[in-house]
Amino acid sequence: MSIVLGVDPGSRKTGFGVLSTESNRLSYVASGVIRIPETLTLPERLQMIFSHLTEVIEQYQPGEFAIEQVFMAKNAGSALKLGQARGAAIVAATMQDLPVSEYEARKIKQSVVGTGAADKLQVQHMVKTLLKLPRSPQEDAADALAVAICHVNTQRHLVSVAQSRHFRRGRLV
Repeated sequence: MSIVLGVDPGSRKTGFGVLSTESNRLSYVASGVIRIPETLTLPERLQMIFSHLTEVIEQYQPGEFAIEQVFMAKNAGSALKLGQARGAAIVAATMQDLPVSEYEARKIKQSVVGTGAADKLQVQHMVKTLLKLPRSPQEDAADALAVAICHVNTQRHLVSVAQSRHFRRGRLV
């Protein structure tokens, strides 16, 4: 059994999602949103992200950590703050000796919904469906769970490619 922590970083809201995998079965463990008060300074926000994710890591003991990559926003200041929030999250993981995997937003959406152009409602719906949840998780928590699902799917694919010995026309046989 493997436990994966997925993170959707943000300087105001950071989502996290914890999944358990056994064989080909995904199971929901936990999810939530770290809500950061706007009254805090940026360094205080980063410290809050770090400390909350450290608590999540200590509580659930994941063996793998996956996070969404920075996309280029229209506002450079927002992109820099997002990058710093990602950095705080990544440091929380590396301080616990977790391997870090990063995924583009389009790849995450493709893995969960089937299209890289999916909107947030589609992601929420598919996360609810794939994990057999009674209701849709909060938006940022659903995004974090989608990151974890993408990571699990990617790892499964890499294992199947590594185990395969036959290729025909660039495809596994």
